[in-house]
Amino acid sequence: MPVLCGCGQYFANSGFRQHQRSSKSEICRRPPPPIVCDKEPILEAHSKRADTPNAFEVTDLLGGDTFDSQGDYFGDYGDLDSELEADEADRMMGSDGEEWDFPQTSVAEEQGLEPERTQIEQTVIPMDDEDGVPMRLRGGVDNDLQKNPFIVAYPDLQAGEILSKRGCNMDTEYTARIGDHPTNPYFPFKSKIDWEMVHWAKTRGPSSTAFTELMQIENLSEKLGILFTNSKELNAMIDDHLPGRPQFKRHEILVGGEVCEVFYRDVVACIRALFGDPDFMPYLVFRPEKHYVDETKAERMFHDMHTGRWWWSTQEELDKTNPGATIIPIIISSDKTQLTLFRNKSAYPLYLTIGNIPKEIRRKPSKRAYVLLAYLPVTKLKGVTNKASRCRQLANLYHACLSHILAPLRLAGLDGIFLTSGDGCIHRSHLLLASFIGDYPEQILVTGTKSGCPTCPAKPNELGMYARNDPSSWLKDLDAILKAIDSFDSNPGGFLQACKEVGLKPIVDPFWKDLPYAHIYRFITPDILHQLLQGVLKHVISWITEACGAPEIDARCRRMPPNHNVRLFLKGITTLSRVTGQEHDQMCRILLGLVIDLPLPGGVSNTRLIWAVRAILDFLYLAQYPVHTDRSLELLEDALEEFHSNKAIFIDLGIRDSFNIPKLHFAKHYVRFIKLYGTLDNFNTEYTERLHIDLAKDAYEATNHKDEFQQMTVWLERKEKILRHHQYVQWRLQGTPPPSVADWTPPGLELDRGLHMTKHASIPNVLLSQIKVNYGATHFREALARFVVLQNQPDVTRAELERKLWDLPVWHWIKFQRTDPSNNKILTADSIHCQPQRLDGNQNVIPAQFDTAFVNDGTGEVVGVEGYRVARIRVVFSLPESSLEVLFNDGIEVSQHLVFVEWFSAFVNPERNHGLFKIRPLKNLGDGSPITEVVPLVNIRRSAHLYPQFGPFAPVEWTSSTVLDKCDTFFVNTFADRHMYRIVVV
Repeated sequence: MPVLCGCGQYFANSGFRQHQRSSKSEICRRPPPPIVCDKEPILEAHSKRADTPNAFEVTDLLGGDTFDSQGDYFGDYGDLDSELEADEADRMMGSDGEEWDFPQTSVAEEQGLEPERTQIEQTVIPMDDEDGVPMRLRGGVDNDLQKNPFIVAYPDLQAGEILSKRGCNMDTEYTARIGDHPTNPYFPFKSKIDWEMVHWAKTRGPSSTAFTELMQIENLSEKLGILFTNSKELNAMIDDHLPGRPQFKRHEILVGGEVCEVFYRDVVACIRALFGDPDFMPYLVFRPEKHYVDETKAERMFHDMHTGRWWWSTQEELDKTNPGATIIPIIISSDKTQLTLFRNKSAYPLYLTIGNIPKEIRRKPSKRAYVLLAYLPVTKLKGVTNKASRCRQLANLYHACLSHILAPLRLAGLDGIFLTSGDGCIHRSHLLLASFIGDYPEQILVTGTKSGCPTCPAKPNELGMYARNDPSSWLKDLDAILKAIDSFDSNPGGFLQACKEVGLKPIVDPFWKDLPYAHIYRFITPDILHQLLQGVLKHVISWITEACGAPEIDARCRRMPPNHNVRLFLKGITTLSRVTGQEHDQMCRILLGLVIDLPLPGGVSNTRLIWAVRAILDFLYLAQYPVHTDRSLELLEDALEEFHSNKAIFIDLGIRDSFNIPKLHFAKHYVRFIKLYGTLDNFNTEYTERLHIDLAKDAYEATNHKDEFQQMTVWLERKEKILRHHQYVQWRLQGTPPPSVADWTPPGLELDRGLHMTKHASIPNVLLSQIKVNYGATHFREALARFVVLQNQPDVTRAELERKLWDLPVWHWIKFQRTDPSNNKILTADSIHCQPQRLDGNQNVIPAQFDTAFVNDGTGEVVGVEGYRVARIRVVFSLPESSLEVLFNDGIEVSQHLVFVEWFSAFVNPERNHGLFKIRPLKNLGDGSPITEVVPLVNIRRSAHLYPQFGPFAPVEWTSSTVLDKCDTFFVNTFADRHMYRIVVV
């Protein structure tokens, strides 16, 4: 039987009946703790409530005819959609934020037709204060981030203490549940091939029908020794013999004359599964810490959640009444996602994770640190014709679902429950909601905000204002909001007006109002993906396009030189539709290079435009730091302040008349949230957007598209069981305990990248005469002879060198790899191409590519440009073993790989307006040929991307593959990737 929504049902017409609301028993109203910084309090939080409803209902509001209403009992708010920013749904960056190696582009694609451009007359009117804004210097801030922190542990050692320990860990308990078979680590499966077939079928395999057809091939099962012969038998084995994460429950709700379904799991059981996962056990955090740059404790350092002020202050408050408590910070996220392009099928997943798991593990989908907690109802209530009524009902439906799903947290957070970690240690744990991750529409829905900022009391027409460190713009008055919500019981007729006065949508029972230590306006954390990349930067890119003209912007995009970390937009950026977060991230990497010398209409100086663009890019890149200090947070605030100081250029150009944009306004709260909860990569929706693929889209594809959510939950349960059993099998086979907690260190900036070369050359034998022609290696013989002379001081002439060397092995790629700290996987972090023109499989000409790189002269440090020079890599080669004894004296060690480079000028002072270093190719005075040298490969630090100095009009004859040859002035791109931004500092 469906459950009636609320005390009866929703009505779309005016025939309301009197609302009867059941009384609730008071449990406790202890206030949540004040968040205290080292010097002054940040917040005095509201009174904690723990009223527990008895039924899963969307509460119906006042019925009867006691007051006049328009549309429904909430009144008519007008068009709700006009209050929200319109973001396109289901945007995501790449898996795990990994950069990719972009495909090669043919000459035909590169030299395609482009629209006519009109050159703007460059009659620039200089500004009186163009020299008034000093260039921001990051100095030693990035060096501080490399240091191991000085750690101050929480003083009460009882916090997070182990109460007792079981005789077995979670893996041995798993063995007891499925049965102990010492000789068969794959049990309940018969053999290794039996298990591997199951693992493939449920994680990588085809549909159930295809798998059944495969297994019905004559005698296949018998020859392989497999127990099952079709999908039905396999599924029965998984369901009956393998334990897994909690099962889903199904519940029906009647709202607006429509039956809605919600599929959800026991939230406490999900937290038990995460806390008790053996893979997470070595890394779990049980108590807060304060991290400092050094032992003077003058400067705080922030990264994971346990280094923020919220955890420390909440632990202090808990210890007053419950000493020995272990805080379990709960992070939830919800966001609709589209399942199909046709028929408009959608899902509404609700995800959960815990802050005890370090962020380096949480951000990896393969680590399964997030749990799909629920599929919320997906309905448009088309039967409700009044839009205001429909919006009210959908909001109450959302909150009612979450109230029911999170109801166990009320007592579990207040009194605590016993949780067992993967090693069998038992902790008394308090489950406390700490953060909500979501896009702006989700934030508005969760907080019940009518419009404006979901966190602070700023009004819609005040969002464009900026005042640094303004305490009045921190958080909304939660006590006043709770009082308005409670007024429904005492004064239902005035409920609508009470909510209107505090800027709240009339939601009777928000899911967060009864959670212990909860302050929902403090839990709405920043989001890099939707707020910056898909929000602020999307706006800035569109403003620049409107100001400078789409043809010229696209023409400059087509002429950017290639680089591993920078995408080439050979068709421009202004014509793209449904732009993803990853594409906006790539646009940001070239954005400053597009506007450095671009004239504005009417002869207006572009100085303020450059300042604004540089400032917002600084804010974006600083906000993504995995570690912050008090000084780096000052730089973050400086960048935002400078953007606001120069944003008026867009008003002067007639592009904007105000900056009342909620996502831009929310940026002023970033520093406070980082100090409260750690760096922003703890809460980026990029991670949960990626989960849509594994936990929603793939699940939907595995169904027959009828009653799909029931099938999706079953499919997901079986897959999780297989993944858990795989984890167990690996434990049985390895026979070793998991690594100790000392093996994991807090995330740093990981600036050093390991050089990697393939064992065999790309071309094993290239004649010296061909190197000059094919690789453009002017004076290669002379440079190599000079290298030999400098190594051992023999008198080697060019003729002697040619007699001793006929050909050389040549490599076309240099790769730099890094190790992922969470799983020790090797990832390609950077690469450098140096290969001549060639043909692809379709006989299209692929132009030559010779990338630029940073070369260390032997004195370069981890951070900074001192000791480095940019060079263009022409040839990577190795000297044959047979020639080493002839060319070099005994005892001289020569690098295995050598590089022939063309030098650029040295770094001097960066340009004042945009802070980039200007460099030029070095030429010989006589013939104008490049100045070249042979250097050891180990001196190559990483790739370098250069912005060409286009001038007021990008030359027509330049292309992406020829710009490094034809342009004579460049700027070093600081924004090529986050690693580059951290090392190219002044």
